[in-house]
Amino acid sequence: MSVTSTLQKTVFAAGAEVLEHAGPALTSVPPLRRAAVRTGEAYIRHWQQKARTDPGNLAGIVDDQEAMGLALLHTVERAFQRPLSSAVRQAVAHNLVRSILIEQGDRNAADRFYAQHGAYPPGFLTISPGKACNLHCTGCYADAGPGAGRLDWAVFDRIVSEARGLWGARFFVISGGEPLAYRSQGKGILEAAQKHADCYFLMYTNGTLIDDQVAWRLAELGNLTPAISVEGWRERTDARRGPGVFDRVLSAMASLRAAGVPFGISLTATRDNAEEILSDEFIDFFFEEQGALYGWIFHYMPIGRSFTLDLMPTPAQRLWMWRRSWEVVRQRRLLLADFWNHGTVSKGCIAAGRAQGGGYLYIDWNGAVSPCVFVPYSPVNINEAYARGKTLDDVWSDPFFAGIRRWQVAYGRDKGNWVLPCINRDHHAALRRLLAQHEPDPTDRNAREALLDPAYAQGLEGYGAACAALIDPVWQEYYKRSVSAANRGHTEALAQEESVAAPNRQARV
Repeated sequence: MSVTSTLQKTVFAAGAEVLEHAGPALTSVPPLRRAAVRTGEAYIRHWQQKARTDPGNLAGIVDDQEAMGLALLHTVERAFQRPLSSAVRQAVAHNLVRSILIEQGDRNAADRFYAQHGAYPPGFLTISPGKACNLHCTGCYADAGPGAGRLDWAVFDRIVSEARGLWGARFFVISGGEPLAYRSQGKGILEAAQKHADCYFLMYTNGTLIDDQVAWRLAELGNLTPAISVEGWRERTDARRGPGVFDRVLSAMASLRAAGVPFGISLTATRDNAEEILSDEFIDFFFEEQGALYGWIFHYMPIGRSFTLDLMPTPAQRLWMWRRSWEVVRQRRLLLADFWNHGTVSKGCIAAGRAQGGGYLYIDWNGAVSPCVFVPYSPVNINEAYARGKTLDDVWSDPFFAGIRRWQVAYGRDKGNWVLPCINRDHHAALRRLLAQHEPDPTDRNAREALLDPAYAQGLEGYGAACAALIDPVWQEYYKRSVSAANRGHTEALAQEESVAAPNRQARV
């Protein structure tokens, strides 16, 4: 590790200590808080400016990464302006900021993995431990419902422990079904967070099982943040999720605010609601009035219950969402991440435990391991792997996952348009070739039907081509522009951002 890198991590680690132990003081002394944020902004810009001088970096990519870094910094600032529980404050500063964002997990474990496999391990796992759900949402990607499918607690616990030990992972995403409905051997998600107190968990939830009691339990744990699903305003949310769900979501948010638990929102963008969920009114309501700290945007994928290509945002909407979402991130410095349009931040697809680091795998309630939540094909089952004495390393090494990782490397080398990162939706023909070669099992009947339907394949391939026709020019003109033009445009953009952001900061003081 270089002296500069060591110094950088030391400075950030010291900042995490300050956040952990002096968070309330920073909250109560606005000048001190503003000075800390200004220092952070200057540091991010300094390092990104150095990145712009590297001829191997694309100027537009560096711009996007800087914008998201600033949004993350201001999200932490907003969090510490609020009355967080002491356990939350400690877990955010120590587990999330220091262990995950700065140290990027246990680097010794990651280095051991690299020495053995010649690649970096997955940075995290997404686990859906139970299929059970108290709702029956139209188009649910998991086709969740009253079914009894679930991982045994011992398997669920082993997965987390093994990812920590073998890969150095400290971040886990919990999905479902409804995560709070999962129970095995008398234990559930809250018990998992309690046992693995040095990790940080993000839980995608419908929010309807969060009451005052659950919120206070989350406040005591500190290391689990809920991302609550909404589809838009009340009418649209209730139409997809059921009557009264929107109001129950607002009730859950009130309970979380009272307990001092940070939370976010999870948005599924469709052809019908793309403009609604990115409107100023909607963002103001959830981020300013309700107190959401972050948001994730998932474009509707034609998988799961009652899948249809007709709900996907149109190519024109997708391009509009790219412009609009970055406008929100840059001008308002909100952490609102679009998992497809913001592929530039992660430098492309992270499925199948990407070899360059930062990747992930998905494990469902039946034990099926898939490259991604949105690629419902599994070559290996974790229950069977464990029964044969295998580990997560063996699962990662499966040829189907390795094939996707090779595709990621080749795509980045040959074309690398990271605004079109998805092997399923943007490059469906490539996925079909890998499916034919390795023959992984569909994870449910919906995935099997899609695999056997020629019209489905033709529709997705046509969709990808239409998106490329609109977005490839953006990649060439914005992301691959010359360094000199980029630096000139960056200076102008900073001035514009500051003129917009300064009044917002002043209003929050």
